[in-house]
Amino acid sequence: MQTRKFGRTGLDVSVLGYGAWGISGKQWIGADDDSSLAALRLAIANGVNLIDTALAYGDGKSEELVGTVVREAAETVYVATKVPPMNRVWPARLGTSIDDVFPYQYIVESTETSLRNLGMDCVDLQQLHVWNPEWLERDEWRRAFEDLKRTGKVRFVGISINDHQPETALGIIETGLIDTVQVIYNVFDQSPERQLFDACLKHNTGVLARVPFDEGSLTGRINADTVFPEGDFRNYYFRGDRKAEVAAKVAEILADLGRTSTKEIAEVALRFCMTHPAVSTAIPGMRSLSSVTANTAAAALGPLHDAEIEILRRHAWDRNFYQ
Repeated sequence: MQTRKFGRTGLDVSVLGYGAWGISGKQWIGADDDSSLAALRLAIANGVNLIDTALAYGDGKSEELVGTVVREAAETVYVATKVPPMNRVWPARLGTSIDDVFPYQYIVESTETSLRNLGMDCVDLQQLHVWNPEWLERDEWRRAFEDLKRTGKVRFVGISINDHQPETALGIIETGLIDTVQVIYNVFDQSPERQLFDACLKHNTGVLARVPFDEGSLTGRINADTVFPEGDFRNYYFRGDRKAEVAAKVAEILADLGRTSTKEIAEVALRFCMTHPAVSTAIPGMRSLSSVTANTAAAALGPLHDAEIEILRRHAWDRNFYQ
């Protein structure tokens, strides 16, 4: 597994990370603990050394599973987690006071809860799960991050950027007070390339590229007839005619690339994220052994060729299915 420097942290992280939302048993229906633990263990065995979770994923369930596997691993595995917004509103909305979202004591207490869930004394990366640029000059998040690092409860700090809003992180990156950003980046949403990635390279900020498969669109497994389990988040994300829309988009991409199998789109999508030099690690969800095997095999193929990237540039798609 290829590794890259994780910005100014100096950590060498695998270009393929593990996104642990899907194993939480909440919103993503169908995961069971035994399968999730097996997938986590196989990912580590295949060279994945960064796992991204969050306190909000199953109200700590994801953290508990991640902690179980990390504590038993012989290899070094880095863990990133997140402080959920206190008002439980995703994404952060302009005009909302930080007092209602990330007061100082709440950030500290949430981190301590995450550490108990993980069974760890220190987490490698703590992130705010949403961000509002209006909070840039506020003292709460700054003091909380500084004190958590000073007391040894976290090693590094960062933010998870709101859906499809990469430019909102430019100001906080320039402060030098955070080590990483997490952002949506995939074939459809290439917006981080406009300004964010250049800023991250300039300020040596690590990048976690989330949703590399666009919640499943770019796996080739979704078409107009796809049925998701009741209660599954994807019923909302792919509501209306969206399943047919994404299937048509995937077909267009494959035709442009001269590829014939829908199974190939996942490999292309993952390697697209890993090709950009600003991306430290891409963090797809991997709930099954087959997904882990396929994704680690794709990561081993390395970056896409320039000609393929130029083709994929034409398939950027400006829309927001979270709304």
